Amino acid sequence: MMKERISSLRAALQAQGLDGFIQPRNDEFLGEYVPDSAARLAWLTGFTGSAGLAIVLADQAAVFSDGRYTLQLESQTDPAIWQRLHITETPPETWLKTRGHLGQIGYDPWLMSANTVAKFTDAGLTMVPIANPIDRFWNDRPAPPSAQATPHPIEFAGESAAAKRQRIAATIADEGADAVLLTDPHAIAWLLNLRGADLPHTPIALCFALLRRDSSAILFIDPAKIPAETRTALGPSVTIVPREAMAETLATMRGKRIRLDPATAPIRLTQMLGDAGTITVSGDDPCVLPRALKNPVEQAGARAAHHRDGAAMCRFLAWFEQTAPTGSLTELSAAATLRACRAAAPTFRAESFNPISGAGEHGAIIHYSADDASNRAIHPNEVYLIDSGAQYPDGTTDITRTLWTGPDTPPDLITDRFTRVLAGHIALASAIFPADTTGPQLDALARAPLWQAGLDFDHGTGHGVGSYLSVHEGPVSFHKRGRPIPLAPGMILSDEPGYYEPGAFGIRLENLLLVTPAPLTTKKPFLTFETLTLAPFDRRLINPTLLTPHAITWLNTYHTRILHEIAPLVDQQTQAWLETACAAL
Repeated sequence: MMKERISSLRAALQAQGLDGFIQPRNDEFLGEYVPDSAARLAWLTGFTGSAGLAIVLADQAAVFSDGRYTLQLESQTDPAIWQRLHITETPPETWLKTRGHLGQIGYDPWLMSANTVAKFTDAGLTMVPIANPIDRFWNDRPAPPSAQATPHPIEFAGESAAAKRQRIAATIADEGADAVLLTDPHAIAWLLNLRGADLPHTPIALCFALLRRDSSAILFIDPAKIPAETRTALGPSVTIVPREAMAETLATMRGKRIRLDPATAPIRLTQMLGDAGTITVSGDDPCVLPRALKNPVEQAGARAAHHRDGAAMCRFLAWFEQTAPTGSLTELSAAATLRACRAAAPTFRAESFNPISGAGEHGAIIHYSADDASNRAIHPNEVYLIDSGAQYPDGTTDITRTLWTGPDTPPDLITDRFTRVLAGHIALASAIFPADTTGPQLDALARAPLWQAGLDFDHGTGHGVGSYLSVHEGPVSFHKRGRPIPLAPGMILSDEPGYYEPGAFGIRLENLLLVTPAPLTTKKPFLTFETLTLAPFDRRLINPTLLTPHAITWLNTYHTRILHEIAPLVDQQTQAWLETACAAL
């Protein structure tokens, strides 16, 4: 089937006089997650990871992704068709440049930003915008999402949409623009206090928006997706326009200065603004940083959501420790039980991403996704990794725990690796740092215990997290190559170092951290972290001799806090388990 699909694509390219075609993972919103109707990369290659890109030439084809998906690429794509490449070690534009003399390369201008296209043109390639040829052959393509958009109440948002529009509009005006064209549905959801159900795990409505300097806005969305309640909540200053009428509407802005982020907007919108006679001003999405700075209501909501989520996790962990040694569990059944534990809360809305439930060798696949074909039994005396999260109206959670299935004592190699990962996690979680510190500067703290043994992991240490929005949110991160944006109070990030032994096991330990002022009496402000996640680490996998006294104190204090705050929320059996799981080292 895959051979037929790529053959059809090559025939279409040849008919248009093109030497190749680039197909990214994303849709026109250039986000991490896409609806089934936009999963073109998966249709073409079989690869279902959340980051990737394929290039098809007349006689060669390659599919690219990052270190999270190295093993998944190998398992999901046909080596007879595809070269599988690490996108950082072999950038796509470099690979294309070394393929010999090439003429024109086609691309879908809705699926690539101006900055991304520039990487290819700067490499000397001739890029040609075309209608996506895959859409002609995808006969069983799912219908696009049609869920209705709903208001996000002020009790959870903490600030009215009108106040947000005025705040961001003032920024636009101060920088000399007449309007900003917003292309990230997450930014629009935050700005307008709007949520939706167009994606399985992220509560957004897929749309574009134009915010003017007078704080009025145009929301480009199918009007059928805006019910009366939502229309009322948006107010008279927000106009609803179908996406099909974007070009016509933008033409009314002729001569105006329109701000657009060339890194995150599809280049088709840059072309559309040019056709409309506007003056395009390059600039970051002005909602990104304000959205990352959670207000006091959102911070309180995050704490409440994590208490709820911690109770669900602890019920699951108690059940798992008792059940796993029987060998009766599978990766899918364990994940289903965890989902049921969360769903018992009336405020549970959805999982914040598809759980990564990996036993043994599957835990070494960083973004492994169990399905009916790959689902395997969870055996006694092995490592099990569960990375999961939930969406609640007051917060988004993301937690990873690595567990020993028992009943025997784990091998020294595994406890060594686990404890080094834990030591790195604690070093980052307990850091105190100046207020102008960036995420990349702190990344090494989580890696140092692994580095001391000549070990490392091939993914970022942490990402930003939204407030009842995407579990992966910019602009800050803990990453070697992350953007040097200073951390600030109100930001929520994950702390998730790991270690992966291909074909054997994987270890990752993740909590969410809230940036807060440090309790220091110094002239220069310092910051630290408040740990939001509340679930114990598996003591059976800890070698205390590898932890510093500071780390042991941090861990004991953390476990005591869990026992104090979560035990009243769970049943007696889970309370009894917590007494043991949270005992001091």
